[in-house]
Amino acid sequence: QVQLVESGGGLVQAGRSLRLSCAASGSIFRVNAMGWYRQGPGKQRELVARITSGGTTNYADSVQGRFTISRDNAKNTVSLQMNSLKPEDTAVYYCNTERQAVAGIWGQGIQVTVSS
Repeated sequence: QVQLVESGGGLVQAGRSLRLSCAASGSIFRVNAMGWYRQGPGKQRELVARITSGGTTNYADSVQGRFTISRDNAKNTVSLQMNSLKPEDTAVYYCNTERQAVAGIWGQGIQVTVSS
């Protein structure tokens, strides 16, 4: 199991930026597709952005053009740069490996609150 620790969340005004970081344990991180997910109030958890071990990225339509996912395999980290934040981006954000997400294994996540 890959241990993941998110950081960088907080309260921010609409239109501003925030960068989330995730530190992962274990060298198997390098072979895993990674994702940032979020769960807003009263909503189901959704995939926000995904990056493969080779660096191919995918984004939810709602964040396309505003969010950028990146990874540093040497440092076992994955980041999410969030620009032009909107109140509807308010959620608990989770980073996870694709395998653990499918298996239902989740960490605590980190709160992001965007005020209008």
